[in-house]
This record gives sequence, structure tokens and C-alpha cells, in this order.
Amino acid sequence: MPKITRDSLMSLEAYAKARPEFRTKIMAHKKNRIVHLGTHITLHFEDELTMRYQVQEMLRAERIFEEEGIQEELDAYNPLVPDGSNWKATMMIEYPDIEERKVKLAELKGVENRVWVQVAGHDKVYAIADEDLERENEEKTSSVHFMRFELAPAMVNAAKAGAAIGVGVDHPAYMEAVSPLPANIRDSLTADLSA
Repeated sequence: MPKITRDSLMSLEAYAKARPEFRTKIMAHKKNRIVHLGTHITLHFEDELTMRYQVQEMLRAERIFEEEGIQEELDAYNPLVPDGSNWKATMMIEYPDIEERKVKLAELKGVENRVWVQVAGHDKVYAIADEDLERENEEKTSSVHFMRFELAPAMVNAAKAGAAIGVGVDHPAYMEAVSPLPANIRDSLTADLSA
């Protein structure tokens, strides 16, 4: 699967011109890659395009134009691009009220390890979470986690052949699932897989 390369990025000047149109394209693309698990947990499934957008936005915000800085951003975001046998997602835990959020993040310790995907006819695959750094402490979990769902070859083949896909979380304090995924999301996710 493609990774973000220096050649796939626009210069700051070119990005400034292309940004409105590129942003519209990204927002439409992301609609097919977001799964809401209940009211408070959302999975944003990443791919080369969503991560390239993130890199372009970081370069723009930080005014990074030197090769070393650009490479640092590529090194940070490329691990979030799926590589053909997995899905990668950013999980957001959202509670608007600050006090409620504190309580819930304490109750949800370990939730990042209880998020799953399932290709019909196969076992659930639980997330491998936060491979870059620990995001949970003794008191609470983080409101943002990065996760990878590694699929066996038979799961990849089944998904590519049209099998239904479900996504959920089965933490004692939060149980939600979307199964099967709507066709637009299923199709977008299967495009990340290579048979």
C-alpha cells in the first residue's frame, strides 16, 4: 500500500492555493471512514490520503519547509497508514462536559484494548493500541488513541470478496457495536486491503 512520500507532498505555496479544494475532497473522503460507536466513541479510519492531509496541515501550521522537518512529519504519520493487511484508526472519546469527561475517562481505563473489528465468518480482531507511546495512566485513559487491527489473510480475502464487517467495543463501562457497517464505509475500508 502507498505511503506518504516527499514527492506526494505539495510545497507550502502550492498547498496554500490547493487547500480549499483539497480540504473539501478530504472531508468527503472522511465521511466514508468514520464509525460512531454510541454517542461518545468515534473511530476515524486512516489511510494515505487522510494522513497526507494531516502532514500538509502540520507543515502549513508550523511553516515547515526544510527537508529534516518534513521527514520528521513523514516519520510521525506514515505509521498510521494501513499496509494492506490491517486497518488503522484514531479513536476519539468525547464527553463535552469537563467534569463528566474526567469521571468517564477513569471508568474507561483499558477501553483501547477492547475495540474490535470483525469480518463475517471470522473471529473478532482486537486493537493493538498506542504502539508509539502509552496513553493511559493509573487514573485514566486518554481521550485519543491510535490503533491497528491486524487481519489474517483469510479475513482480508473475505472482506475483499464482500463479507460484512462489524466494528465495536466491549468494555464493561461501554458496550457498542455497528454491525454490519454501511456499504460506503465497508467499501472504503476494503480498499485499504490487498489480497
